[in-house]
Amino acid sequence: MTDINISTLVTDVAGDRERIFTELSELVSFNSVHGDPALVDQTHAAADWVQDALTKHGLTVEAIDSSDGSRTVIGRRDGAAEAPTVLLYSHYDVVPAGDHAAWSADPFTLTEHDGRWYARGAADCKGNLAMHLAALRAVDKAGGTDLNLIVLVEGSEENGGAGLDDLLARRPELFAADVILIADTGNAAVGVPTLTTGLRGGAQVTVTVNTLTGALHSGMFGGAAPDAVAALTRALDSLRDDAGRTVIDGVDAPGSWGGAPYDAETFRADAGVLDGVALLGGGDAPADLVWARPAVTVTGFTSTPVAEAVNAVPATASAQINLRVPHGMDAADTADKLAAHIKAHTPWGAHVEVEIADVNDAFATDTSQPAIALLGECLTEAYGADELAEVGSGGSIPLTSALQSAYPNAEIALFGVEEPQAAIHSPNESVDPTEIERVAAAEAAFLLHYGRR
Repeated sequence: MTDINISTLVTDVAGDRERIFTELSELVSFNSVHGDPALVDQTHAAADWVQDALTKHGLTVEAIDSSDGSRTVIGRRDGAAEAPTVLLYSHYDVVPAGDHAAWSADPFTLTEHDGRWYARGAADCKGNLAMHLAALRAVDKAGGTDLNLIVLVEGSEENGGAGLDDLLARRPELFAADVILIADTGNAAVGVPTLTTGLRGGAQVTVTVNTLTGALHSGMFGGAAPDAVAALTRALDSLRDDAGRTVIDGVDAPGSWGGAPYDAETFRADAGVLDGVALLGGGDAPADLVWARPAVTVTGFTSTPVAEAVNAVPATASAQINLRVPHGMDAADTADKLAAHIKAHTPWGAHVEVEIADVNDAFATDTSQPAIALLGECLTEAYGADELAEVGSGGSIPLTSALQSAYPNAEIALFGVEEPQAAIHSPNESVDPTEIERVAAAEAAFLLHYGRR
């Protein structure tokens, strides 16, 4: 492909593992959940760490307080005036660790076990930030690049990234780049070089059903008094057909995935599906269901906790629904139709309220564009593979669509260290350090080669 020796870069980054572990250990020690007032000190400390790390790596750094209370850190390294500009993206915020007892070790202490490194954020997305830093060191060791570099690290991606979207609208010059490398996805499997070609969009939908002025004794009123939990359960059940496919009135959803397949047995293993439990979809291909069609997931349900249960008919019940939509489907319109569906299918005249938030559109990129194709070649060579996998992602990164709209001529690539075993957003999140090393070597090779074009 190029006079850049990728095998040398792979060796150099592998030799940097101790520093990668140290940096990632320091970064995951911060419980940097955006939006929790009790953790503001942790999120600010994480931002300070990022600012210091980028400064140590020779970038001129600016920390900007965003409109949503998060802090965005932007580092710059100027190259040749006529050289392209490449932006490297990551985020330092994480989702809550949840019940610490469900973890095999402290979620904020990077712990090695069976060749993997465990901690909240080890993969999503602090492992990707550690990868960027390792790539920059490999570039410098190889003699540097003439590229103009921007490293952008945000602090509220897991909460929708509204602050960064607002910053993009107010100060678009901060994001101006010819190529944008978003490291917040990952390989189809460990050791399989992969580019992500599409992200689903979506929305958060909160449903509240009320049927009574207050809970009633079930012995005196049960059987005739309208049960709010039963009413909400009926409405939620209407969102799936008998095979478990998502059904939303007025939404046509027969989509099929045109990229690499996701065979059912691999999906079962990746998802940890229990023996004897069928996949949803009645035999439809998993890739179609998770990358090419809308999906609804009940991510939270509230009524009377089991531990507090009394013999009473529930008067109120609420559910949080996560909606995902594929590229080509309007997220706002689909969310509105979901709300209308729920209202239409809530029985017994129960009072129902539906709130829609965090709407974001889906994203797709063209991997045949020259810079993205070059990155794909670098990934393939760094892994010593014969071919590159192209997959979709059921997740969302709202910034991608905003950047695509602001800079339609920029090439945007999606990749990273978050393969299926990483269990991101779950207890015992982990990263395979060889993924950090190989992806970092590929990114370094890209920066070195693209800078010489």
